[in-house]
Amino acid sequence: MAVQQRQWGTTPSISWTLPTEKEISQDKELTDELKRQGQYEAPGETEKKQQLLIQLQKIAVDFVKHVCRKNNLPQSIINSAGGKIFTYGSYRLGAYAPGSDIDTLVVAPRHVTREDFFEHMPTILEKMLPAGAIEEMKPVPEAYVPIIKLMIFGTDIDLNFTRLAISSVPWDLDVKDTNLLRGLDDRELRALNGPRVADELLQLVPQKKTFRTALRAIKLWAQRRAVYGNIVGFPGGVAWGMLVARVCQLYPQATGSVIVMKFFRIIGRWNWPQPILLKESEDHPIQARVWNPRLYPTDKYHLMPIITPAYPAMCATHNIGSTTKKIIIQELERGGDITDKISFGRLQWKDLFTKHTYFTKDYKYYLSIVSGSTSKDAQASWSGFVESKVRLLVQALEGQGTIGVARLFNKGFAREHRCHDEDAIEAVLRGDMQYQATNVKTETTDNINDPLHNAMAEGNADATTVADGNGEIVQNGAEPHAFYTTTYYIGIELAQDSTKKLDVSAESRDWKEQQCRTANFEEGRNHLNIAATRSYDLPLDVFAPGEERPTRAKKKLPPKKAPVTTRKRNLSASGMEDLSTPNEIKRPRADDTKLWME
Repeated sequence: MAVQQRQWGTTPSISWTLPTEKEISQDKELTDELKRQGQYEAPGETEKKQQLLIQLQKIAVDFVKHVCRKNNLPQSIINSAGGKIFTYGSYRLGAYAPGSDIDTLVVAPRHVTREDFFEHMPTILEKMLPAGAIEEMKPVPEAYVPIIKLMIFGTDIDLNFTRLAISSVPWDLDVKDTNLLRGLDDRELRALNGPRVADELLQLVPQKKTFRTALRAIKLWAQRRAVYGNIVGFPGGVAWGMLVARVCQLYPQATGSVIVMKFFRIIGRWNWPQPILLKESEDHPIQARVWNPRLYPTDKYHLMPIITPAYPAMCATHNIGSTTKKIIIQELERGGDITDKISFGRLQWKDLFTKHTYFTKDYKYYLSIVSGSTSKDAQASWSGFVESKVRLLVQALEGQGTIGVARLFNKGFAREHRCHDEDAIEAVLRGDMQYQATNVKTETTDNINDPLHNAMAEGNADATTVADGNGEIVQNGAEPHAFYTTTYYIGIELAQDSTKKLDVSAESRDWKEQQCRTANFEEGRNHLNIAATRSYDLPLDVFAPGEERPTRAKKKLPPKKAPVTTRKRNLSASGMEDLSTPNEIKRPRADDTKLWME
């Protein structure tokens, strides 16, 4: 018998029905499949992370005391200053996979600054952790949310910082207290918002275990279907978490498997742009800007608004465009069809997690956006900046009447090449793979997880200074030098009522010029090009083991006709850059490329 309880969320729940035996069995099958898919870490690894966080808490307190002493503060203030570590993101939500990083925030009192954090924390970490514990440490103070990137005992830690306008940070500080937001600048507010959103979200779901099981499944599905990543216009981890939480509110007694099954139909058929809200919006005397389309015109243009539950409420999906919305809804419909069949025993949970077919069959044509630099650090910064701007090119392409879909793949492909002159660099920028370093594996940007790249990709607008490194400009005739590229792919589908000829040269040229006019671009060190690529010319390294690159369809030969005197134009004469024969034709320089397909 259903039992009526409290209301979760902004509307009454749909059903309070308790799980059936079948649903409990299906939930166990889902959990078993998630384990087979490697979504749960071993208990020993969990314990290791917990012990590491305990150590970081001690380091945070010592860091605060160290700064107080440097500032010659009274011993009474030093003793009571405190300091606290908070986690957020997937780790705090309890839906993380093995090898995932831990998003961590150091909260300090008002007399400790961000500059103190970057000046003193690295030294204190080295002092207090065992010798050899720190395998990597890279401060990124210029990031949108400044962090110190750490690898400690094999665990990735993103160490963030904020200070509060209070004299002491006690061990039992409740980060959900909105009074803590008083006196914070924008960066401090963004940093504190991470754990505030995570804690609020966990408070707003009826059953945390059910929520975590469902979120693990939805995150794995979104990653496998390439609809994951805020920067490129898809929901990120927290946004998917808020969607799962909303379905949990509607079915408070349901198992994780039922939440997943309901998820696809409810979210896939949501009346967008009606926002997803986990709680009613709240006011506060600090009067921070909150998401409100009635007050702020830009908020009206959010196509799939998912609103964070912690004050100040923000839209977590402002980057979603018309194409990504269309793709998300298509994938949700597909997921619903699969889970319907799972419910009736016609498919298994593993079928839900089948990998996307973005490169193998979804598109005939692609645009390759190739950013390149003469040093690794310069490329980390430049490629991150380019990644943050590629969706603007997608928006320009969406305005083309001849384009039905312009879908950006949610990861970039980082490659290393050996170039001995400018001609070789030009060829690499056009997509030629003959100069690629054979001893260096191609990596996707999410696997590299470079903090400098991420800092730029996440919205830092300031130009970033990088060390020269091996960044000398390549001279003709010199020994081969390393040249680093990151390539993003946009799959192109023509509109059904369009002709079979598509010219995107104007949009591509305008977008490229805009990026190369910014302070982030350095002539001679940074490069950028856009090339048209057919599916059968895609580099082999974009395909996973077992996947096959599409083959070129053989054209049917028309009946022989009497010879004509006019000569048929080849691809070069027509102005189209053909990437299928890199060594057989003389190509134009990358800057002069015309982009059109037929």
